[in-house]
Amino acid sequence: MTIDTLPDPIFISRHAALNRLADSLAREPIVAVDTESNSLYAYREQVCLIQFSTPEKDFLVDPLSLKDLSVLAPIFRNPKIEKIFHAAEYDLMCLKRDFGFEFNNLFDTMLAARILGRDAVGLGSILEAEFGVHLEKRYQRANWGKRPLPPHLMAYARLDTHYLIPLRDRLLQELQANALLTLACEDFHRISKVQLNGRLPEDEAAKCWRVSGSHELDPQQAAVLLELCAYREDVARSLDRPVFKVINNNTLLAIANETPQDLRELGRLPGMSRGQVERHGRSLLAAVQRGLQRDPIYPPRTMRPSEAYMDRLEGMRRWRKSTAQKMGVKSDVIMPRDLLNRIAEHNPSSLQELGEILHEVPWRLDHFGSQILQVLSRY
Repeated sequence: MTIDTLPDPIFISRHAALNRLADSLAREPIVAVDTESNSLYAYREQVCLIQFSTPEKDFLVDPLSLKDLSVLAPIFRNPKIEKIFHAAEYDLMCLKRDFGFEFNNLFDTMLAARILGRDAVGLGSILEAEFGVHLEKRYQRANWGKRPLPPHLMAYARLDTHYLIPLRDRLLQELQANALLTLACEDFHRISKVQLNGRLPEDEAAKCWRVSGSHELDPQQAAVLLELCAYREDVARSLDRPVFKVINNNTLLAIANETPQDLRELGRLPGMSRGQVERHGRSLLAAVQRGLQRDPIYPPRTMRPSEAYMDRLEGMRRWRKSTAQKMGVKSDVIMPRDLLNRIAEHNPSSLQELGEILHEVPWRLDHFGSQILQVLSRY
């Protein structure tokens, strides 16, 4: 069956149909899943589409029409149903954020491909190589919050899951043949427990310091940037648009650096088109004046790591890179960065101590534990 002859996906926008879908999925041993969000078109993104595929059918669930998706929670939570994602982390974070779902028993085809040493691990590249299927990448940036969804977007969305189950089958066989399935399962389990960004809501100063180049400003210019960021945030919120579609960071940085005093000076700065000056000019100049009149602000201080820690970390990085080259994989397949940093920080001196750090990844402990302790013993 070719793409052109695939039956249309089933669009789910009513609760009765959603309940039937949940009942059907509950009887499946394996389900493919993907999501589409509107991060490029809204101040606060949300999941706008959830795709499911079984071996027989493709479904598109419309969260914008359905106020309650809780009937899907048991599907995601059930350890007897394997959920297939490609590059699961972002999808899981969005689904946890918007619906509070919990996840068990995942298979991530991108992680599997990386563990197998594949160079091109994007879904489009893999589908082309494995099935001769071409995905239109331009639709990745579509406005998935727009309704009704045009047929070409629904066709694109279904392809994100339609081939995941047969792709999983092929990758699973390769993992088993190369004795790497246990390693892959470690990463599948770790990704299923991915947490939402645990930071407290950022204050305006924190957002200001996230602008690239802000640390090069003097303290008074930084205060101006703070006021400019606050203005942009208010406009984006009121328009329900991403902040970068109101005024981009480079333009805000240029305004803070130059502190223009009139519309003519403002209009000469990069990114300040005639339309931008008409829409925001006077408000931006007012923000500049507020920034010049407020107390200077200074970047947050960060604790400098000890030299001993940095030496251990560098030694661990060299070991990881060398081991990855021997296995023909990317370095973080050998040891994820968070675990590498934790090892360098705690400096374990025995397999028991190292095992407390690597308790979630016993395959790595068994295969690399002695090597890691040998590296650490040099520092």
